Amino acid sequence: MLDLKFVRENPEIVKQNITNKFQDKKLPLVDEVIQLDVENRETKQKADALRAGRNKISKQIGGLMAQGKKDEAEEMKKKVLEDSELLSKLETRESELETRIKSIMMTIPNIIDPSVPIGKDDSENVEVQRYGEPVVPDFEIPYHADIMNKFDGLDLDSARKVAGNGFYYLMGDIARLHSAVISYARDFMIDRGFTYCIPPFMIRSDVVTGVMSFAEMDAMMYKIEGEDLYLIGTSEHSMIGKFIDTILPESSLPQSLTSYSPCFRKEKGAHGIEERGVYRIHQFEKQEMIVVCKPEESNIWFDKLWQNTVDLFRTLDIPVRTLECCSGDLADLKVKSIDVEAWSPRQKKYFEVGSCSNLGDAQARRLKIRVDGENGKYFAHTLNNTVVAPPRMLIAFLENNLNEDGSVNIPVILRPYMGGKSIIK
Repeated sequence: MLDLKFVRENPEIVKQNITNKFQDKKLPLVDEVIQLDVENRETKQKADALRAGRNKISKQIGGLMAQGKKDEAEEMKKKVLEDSELLSKLETRESELETRIKSIMMTIPNIIDPSVPIGKDDSENVEVQRYGEPVVPDFEIPYHADIMNKFDGLDLDSARKVAGNGFYYLMGDIARLHSAVISYARDFMIDRGFTYCIPPFMIRSDVVTGVMSFAEMDAMMYKIEGEDLYLIGTSEHSMIGKFIDTILPESSLPQSLTSYSPCFRKEKGAHGIEERGVYRIHQFEKQEMIVVCKPEESNIWFDKLWQNTVDLFRTLDIPVRTLECCSGDLADLKVKSIDVEAWSPRQKKYFEVGSCSNLGDAQARRLKIRVDGENGKYFAHTLNNTVVAPPRMLIAFLENNLNEDGSVNIPVILRPYMGGKSIIK
């Protein structure tokens, strides 16, 4: 959410940003919120003047009563009553204006970084760099669900009976591999100085609206019926929410946390839910990283975060590339985002396995996450990034470590988490 003062003083910048994000239908909101802000400030001034006048008159009434001037006191009481009725109307209008202003400000997108390429959707994202040499073996790579099935490691039919499409049972070595990757990612991030955390898996609505746009909320979140609780779509939601309505000493920054959680997503949209595999599903597990920092340090942390994911995948011998997300592919709260994609030997192309985002002060402004600095209080910057998100990450792992005989190599660094196994058959 932008600062209303910034919108008031820079309407053309805000409008150009909306145009750059291909959201022209939101352009009228800029003029509307500026007009509402003018009316709201005028309404506040009138209400404040009436309150001050009422207090003054109330003191005068007391003086008149003490002097025995009851008639004059009664006349002033009538004036107080009239002013109270008008004040009540002004306060009602003030509340209406503030509600509408907040609604609009929650809809106007954040100002994107100047380095973000302009494009309509993810098809116009820009490749930044490749890490590792993509290899296509001289034998056929089966579909990932078929690889898992050969290990008796995937049961979609039973999951469909129990929960419907978009759910799965992982079994045996595949389930163990899933947990090994999560455990390795946890230790990898701890070794890089992040504090490990297991957060709540449900959050209240004020946290939901603080960490994401309304459009994302509708497309992603599952609501708990009858309660003000939502299942998290990623642990970033509850990890950033941890700092809601806090004032952090500047000396305590940066806060760098890595968290494990299950994630739950509706996955609404044209792509639907894949029935054969585990690429797009309603439930998965994830190791995440978040940072709360000073504004001047957020760009430095942004580069550190996505590099962590690249480095982790490379320790597992998986080639990856980074993509700069274009303006039209950025969610409204994001300033800048880079996707990490892993190489798929079967498809002979890369696919997304993680996303790193700098949200500037948008989440902090919504959640009131402030920093107490030498020159006063200010809003923190927040960032998040995927470390690993199996079972999608397992697709890349299995395809890149598969042998012609159907066995799968276990990289040295992962073997302690797999009971010392160097290969699974």
